[in-house]
Amino acid sequence: MKTIRDDFPILSVLENGKPLIYLDNAATTSKPLAVLNAVEAYYRMDNANPHRGVYELGARATKAHEDSRKIVGNFLNASSDEIIFTQNATESLNLIAYSHGMEFLKEGDEIVLSVAEHHSNLVPWQRVSKLTGAKLVYLYPDDLGHLTEEELDKKITSKTKLVAVAQVSNVLGIEIPVDSIVRRARSAGAVVVLDCAQSVPHMTVDVKALDVDFAVFSGHKLYAPMGIGVLYGKKELLEKMPPFLTGGDMIGSVHEQSSTYAEVPRRFEAGTRNVGGEVGLAAAINYLNLLGWENIKNHEKELMTQALEGLADIPHITIYGDPSPDKRHGVISFNVDEVHPHDTASLLDSDGITVRAGHHCAQPLMDYLKINSCARVSFGIYNTKEDVDIFLNSLKNVRGLMGYGS
Repeated sequence: MKTIRDDFPILSVLENGKPLIYLDNAATTSKPLAVLNAVEAYYRMDNANPHRGVYELGARATKAHEDSRKIVGNFLNASSDEIIFTQNATESLNLIAYSHGMEFLKEGDEIVLSVAEHHSNLVPWQRVSKLTGAKLVYLYPDDLGHLTEEELDKKITSKTKLVAVAQVSNVLGIEIPVDSIVRRARSAGAVVVLDCAQSVPHMTVDVKALDVDFAVFSGHKLYAPMGIGVLYGKKELLEKMPPFLTGGDMIGSVHEQSSTYAEVPRRFEAGTRNVGGEVGLAAAINYLNLLGWENIKNHEKELMTQALEGLADIPHITIYGDPSPDKRHGVISFNVDEVHPHDTASLLDSDGITVRAGHHCAQPLMDYLKINSCARVSFGIYNTKEDVDIFLNSLKNVRGLMGYGS
């Protein structure tokens, strides 16, 4: 992994005069040279508007656009015509909420969410609920952060028409039982929306095997550029949905009083596309495939084990969620007794260590945990055991620096 670090130029940057220890990967990941070079090469050599020009440059831009779609489709084990490019997971979820939720949900229907959802997979459904009369029903985790079979049985019923859940929590790092949720949703005739923003950096996601109806993720959490996201949808559902945005490139024909729409997926890709971001996303996927997902999984588990064991040895630390490294992916949220998480993050930053502090866009979960905020450390492929040691050693000093005892 020390060799892998050489692929990430930003890791050579100094933070407060110290070597950068980047541990905020759940917020966004750094970009490898393979991605940076691919994006630069596209803009240097192939930059044009896809699906527009009949000239050779336009054809190369179109090929880059559609080749990227194929790579993403293979990544999720989906057909390329079931892949829609968006700005991010947030836009993808809003697209589903608007084009499916607004269109097909009605008063008396129930939308099932986890209380641990990121706001991006919660606020859109609040809006759908308000405008359609559908009711929001929340799944609550047990004391270790897991959704139990009993909770699923209680909340997913014959009234359920849509279940929207994150595969991995961005606060707890815990993977939900997707198979159990899908099985109950199928019995109820409900659609399943899976937020994979926090899962795709750490594991392979096979949408066919999972049998979810929609899945979303953001490229910037997968070592790809910002401003590029993905929506997977089963084609038979996408074909029934009206467009989310209208305008150029999503039309069939336009007349003064009427328009027809393009076939899926172009129906949902209005305007000039972020082809540079798409090329960067494809390059990131190829890079990760080259590293090997089993290698990535094993490396991150080693870091998770080291960090959890080290945190358990530090007095006055509260860890949220299951403390077992086998139950987590990439994320540990914690608090230092009597120290505000913003102060914790600032003191770690003085040692060149970047961690997140706040409500992590998951305020309902904060309320459920009876806290206002927490600190969060999250790992990526380039992090090392030395990074974890430096983080733990710095964290040991936080209470003392704030004027408390050890």
